[in-house]
Amino acid sequence: MPIPTRAYAIGAAAVVGLGLAATVAVTVLSPADRFAECRTSRVAGGAAIGGPFTLVDETGATVTDAEVITEPSLIYFGYTFCPDVCPLDSARNAAAVEILEERGYTVTPIFISIDPERDTPEVVAEFTDVMHPRMIGLTGSEEQVKAASQAYRTYFRKQEGDPEYYLVDHSTQTYLVFPEIGFVEFFGRETMPEQMADTVACFVDAAG
Repeated sequence: MPIPTRAYAIGAAAVVGLGLAATVAVTVLSPADRFAECRTSRVAGGAAIGGPFTLVDETGATVTDAEVITEPSLIYFGYTFCPDVCPLDSARNAAAVEILEERGYTVTPIFISIDPERDTPEVVAEFTDVMHPRMIGLTGSEEQVKAASQAYRTYFRKQEGDPEYYLVDHSTQTYLVFPEIGFVEFFGRETMPEQMADTVACFVDAAG
């Protein structure tokens, strides 16, 4: 899949790898872990990742996590004015979803904005439509976005500067989440589409 590129802001992205990335470490897995053979990452201390959220979808409707995560999903926190990182990561996720579709797996790509000031439902819809026809875009109030980000242990911080063309520092993990089960895995920026698709398929098979 060709990777769409679209610059929404001026300047270079200053992405800070904090949040979950700072907590990654090897842990001992339980023998009862049905996903043990699929895992490529470990979260230190068994930290809880994910949880309920309430956000606003591309139509302006308020939705909950239960209404959005109805099948295996890849969740990414970013913003549409991001000049390079977010478009590339979102395109990578979309490419992995297409590879999975070719193999008979249906996985939903989800994009959650951490820039609600500029990312209205209409702006998010334009961004996700470019990336993948089934990508779900979510935004919301500052409080709603902050709560969702904290649930997934992500980091973001608005940079000082131009009030219109500011950048946002943010973590860049993509999360694999199942309905009812919740968070099961995360992927870093170095993960290629084929590798992501292989790992996701393993988890879907193991989930039964």
